[in-house]
Amino acid sequence: MTTALELDERYGRTRSPRALWIIGAVVAVIVIIIASWMTIDQSMNSVVADDLGFEVVDEHSVLLHFQVTEPQGRDVVCAVEALDEEFGVVGWKVLEIPADGSHSQRLSTVIPTVSEATTGLVNTCWVA
Repeated sequence: MTTALELDERYGRTRSPRALWIIGAVVAVIVIIIASWMTIDQSMNSVVADDLGFEVVDEHSVLLHFQVTEPQGRDVVCAVEALDEEFGVVGWKVLEIPADGSHSQRLSTVIPTVSEATTGLVNTCWVA
């Protein structure tokens, strides 16, 4: 132990455990507030897309029916795709969906393909 530490300990100039507990509690509260805000912000901007069905129109197109649930008043962008029987992507499209004032929208779109598809689906959606 150094002389400075011995003198600090002798004359009571060390930090008390109570001060460390207070500092720790303040840091913990700040971390909880930040984590809560990030969770709320993320859930307010989340978009949910549900596939409702598809129809193989011909060997060069698939008609996809889906529903998008988005934050009201926010434009949404969705990437849709068509897959073949080996789950290879044979067609895709990016749709810009303008806000229409409702919380949920049912949509249909034709996906052009390079070969015959066996399914169509929504890959992902996000707030524009």
